[in-house]
Amino acid sequence: MAKLTLDWRERRVDIEYQWVNTNQVDTNSPVMVFLHEGLGSVALWKDFPEKLCMRIGMRGLIYSRPGYGQSTPRAKEVHWAPDFMHHQAHEVLPMLLQALGIDQAWLFGHSDGGSIALLFAAKFPASPSGVIVVAPHLFVEQISIDSIQIARQAFLQGDLRERLARYHDDVDSAFFGWNDAWLSPAFASWNIEESIPEIRCPILAMQGEQDEYGSLQQIQRIQALKPTAAVVSLPNCGHSAHRDQPDLLMKTVADFIQPLR
Repeated sequence: MAKLTLDWRERRVDIEYQWVNTNQVDTNSPVMVFLHEGLGSVALWKDFPEKLCMRIGMRGLIYSRPGYGQSTPRAKEVHWAPDFMHHQAHEVLPMLLQALGIDQAWLFGHSDGGSIALLFAAKFPASPSGVIVVAPHLFVEQISIDSIQIARQAFLQGDLRERLARYHDDVDSAFFGWNDAWLSPAFASWNIEESIPEIRCPILAMQGEQDEYGSLQQIQRIQALKPTAAVVSLPNCGHSAHRDQPDLLMKTVADFIQPLR
């Protein structure tokens, strides 16, 4: 585990990051950058990034966004606006890649991380080699809001806070940054559909058929806006395919990437 410091929005923030599969491939091999979900971190990925990178013959880079994991926590008085994912895609991720000397990479994003990956690819169309997203959000659905409200109750009254605290130095920073933003009335009109046609690299979009945080309309909309995108629904799978269906997920990614490489 390592950290680097970025000057972001008039504040110095430490970013926790980790390389995986560097012993199995040379330093010139492609890089897969993993972008975690709304409550994720480096540690919460567990061993999935390394297993995937070993299978596809890439190096992997995992990092915790500001407010998560062992990265600098969100200041208590700061409440993320509806465009918080845009700031991550247009500011933090480019600075991180530049600091680590990564000119071009594949992006693997889950949930909010998938939305960030799509926003980055639209803003910097020459940068990513390809984008792989699992359960991304393009627009707000009631199923998302209902599940996020359930998560809030589980955090305040159940054991979710205790379970998440193992993965975040400041668990309140991680949880309420995400939860307050999504449940704010201003977030109801959040929508990134207009960004999808701007993406020039290959796209693979996947989603579990039993996803409790979004319907298959999310990935179907990607294909409608970008007909060249590959779209796959995953059976017997909820929101976190890397936990529910890791083998199927890795096979789907490998089959997608192989002819492109």
